[in-house]
Amino acid sequence: VIGRYANRINNGRFALNGDMISLNINNRPSHLHGGLRGFDKVVWEGKPSGNASLQLSYESKHGQEGYPSNLRVTVNYTLTDDALEIEYNARTDQDTIVNLTNHSYFNLKRAGEGNVLEHELQLNADRFTSVDANLIPTGELRSVKGTPFDFTNPVTIGARIEESDEQLIFGKGYDQNFVLTKTDKTLGLAARVHEPTTGRILEVWTTEPGVQVYTGNFLRGDLVGKEGKPYVHRGGLCLETQHFPDSPNHAEFPSTILKADETFTSRTIFRFSADERQH
Repeated sequence: VIGRYANRINNGRFALNGDMISLNINNRPSHLHGGLRGFDKVVWEGKPSGNASLQLSYESKHGQEGYPSNLRVTVNYTLTDDALEIEYNARTDQDTIVNLTNHSYFNLKRAGEGNVLEHELQLNADRFTSVDANLIPTGELRSVKGTPFDFTNPVTIGARIEESDEQLIFGKGYDQNFVLTKTDKTLGLAARVHEPTTGRILEVWTTEPGVQVYTGNFLRGDLVGKEGKPYVHRGGLCLETQHFPDSPNHAEFPSTILKADETFTSRTIFRFSADERQH
């Protein structure tokens, strides 16, 4: 679980209700994924919430990593026959910002079985948030048409990842937030991934307006995972459903402000299947 704010906040600073808020810097010059001790580095309370469900709860205290307010977060994980469903809820006692996501890495061949460059990716997104050299959004929602970021039809991840596009160079591969074509908070299909040698398919459904596509560009093979296999360069694909990076500093982006006594809700489903032609 990534929070209190997934992705980057430029210089760790943003204005809220006329006050300038300063957060811890952990990825210069940015605050990244909740800071030095984000939600992925704390102990959550866990309890069963059904036959195939787990509820995790955590209270982020006022001032933690610089954020205002006491924020109470619950994350419900539910396994169904073909999916992992994640539902996020948060309540705050004063105005703050919230942007929660899941940062799992997927390799549909098998964990530790090479890279994901032959995975075929399709996104329901016709724009992405262009970034500067520090991976901070410029404010432009750039069309994917005619660029290596056009996944409106299925394309292998490796087909264009080494092109000399400035945005690819900044991220050392894909590390961009894509703007989903859906315009409301209903559950919609964001991404579809197909691994051709196994026939495995992953669909990502979400209520969020964006999805960060990250192709494991900074994996180096020094992390050893399941069955003693190293996680190699580009050995996993992340599809992080989210609001946009640095939204508190871009009034034109969907707001990430959670007001006192309001409830934040978000839902994402990772649904799995297989291409019957592979059997």
